[in-house]
Amino acid sequence: MTEFAHIVVGKSSIPSLVITVILMVVIPVIFFVYWWKKHKGQIKISWLIAGAVGFILSARVLELGVHYICIIMDNPVSRFINGHTAAFVLYGVLMAGVFEECGRHIILKYIMKKDRTRENAVLYGIGHGGIEILAVLLPSMITYLAIAVLFSSGDTEHALKTLNITEETADAALPSVQAAATFGYGVMAMNVLERLLAMCAHIGLTVIVYYGIVRGKKGCLPLAILLHMLMDTFPAVYQRGLLPLWTVEVWTACWVAVLVCVARRLYRKMAVDA
Repeated sequence: MTEFAHIVVGKSSIPSLVITVILMVVIPVIFFVYWWKKHKGQIKISWLIAGAVGFILSARVLELGVHYICIIMDNPVSRFINGHTAAFVLYGVLMAGVFEECGRHIILKYIMKKDRTRENAVLYGIGHGGIEILAVLLPSMITYLAIAVLFSSGDTEHALKTLNITEETADAALPSVQAAATFGYGVMAMNVLERLLAMCAHIGLTVIVYYGIVRGKKGCLPLAILLHMLMDTFPAVYQRGLLPLWTVEVWTACWVAVLVCVARRLYRKMAVDA
């Protein structure tokens, strides 16, 4: 495993990773604290928990179960999807949009029947987006930080042993080690921006789905699915190595802006209609 011996951890890797880990915790906390203080006495913590549970069930259990069959397992379907960029992108955005938005719809319509207010709908979105950071992104950043610290010591053998990297797992582990070693303030900024956009997106999508439920507008769920799919299109193409990261952020920011504008209009309309 000579390729690991040449890994050099950049000077900014560890500091930027430490800051990223801290911010991954701070971002959802700030959203929650701000909304809790602004609407103290009007919102229920159960909606925050419901949003977190909704994400885990829809995205981390059901969607990942389908991914295991259609992407990870070796079968004709997975070989076709992984072998064709168009199929990979279409599959990825469709699954994300359908599972997360339908999951959001089911929970908001059939489970969260009590204390239905537009303020609680926003809190649900904060829970949905917040748990994505804490359960998915934060562990990855902590892992990167551990890798950077271990390889920065100069003792490659100790680092490989501690991380349980063997000859069999070396090829799979190398990209993560390289990413940790080259992590810097630019990548940190991109990660933070992406999470802020994602939080706004989850709140906006929740408001759109919620509006459709309480106002009986059946078109809101398909609209949420479509907006989710469009927002995820460039990230899916980026996974195939066909786009630079900055284009992904610009594309995402544009669609989040559209999504937030739609959600804000519906949020205000609910106050007028009440």
